[in-house]
Amino acid sequence: MPLLNDSPAPTRDELVEIIRTGHLYVARDPAHGSAIVGVLTLTLYRIPTGLSARIDDVIVATEARGRGIGEALTRAAIEHARTAGARAVNLTSHPRREAANRLYQRLGFERRETNTYVYKLR
Repeated sequence: MPLLNDSPAPTRDELVEIIRTGHLYVARDPAHGSAIVGVLTLTLYRIPTGLSARIDDVIVATEARGRGIGEALTRAAIEHARTAGARAVNLTSHPRREAANRLYQRLGFERRETNTYVYKLR
């Protein structure tokens, strides 16, 4: 399944690391030989003010969009975070991903006015 940007798909070792340090949710399509049609990564981490949760890389295959896969993956991650005791679930989504932004707002995510920064190491 291609990613949303030009990044190469993760290697087996990288997938093992993702699973070791976080939670990888995978959606499969039984009608197409159990092909992977969606993924989501949830990270739970402790900070001084409590347990935090972050969703990253919600990716649904182009041909599988509009079937509720992104919603199902996101709901599962939210429930996992809730059960684990996280105070909130954070995520970011580029404004041009209009359908994804509508989904997150429909699920109850609130858009925050904030500055997001990145410090590139490579």
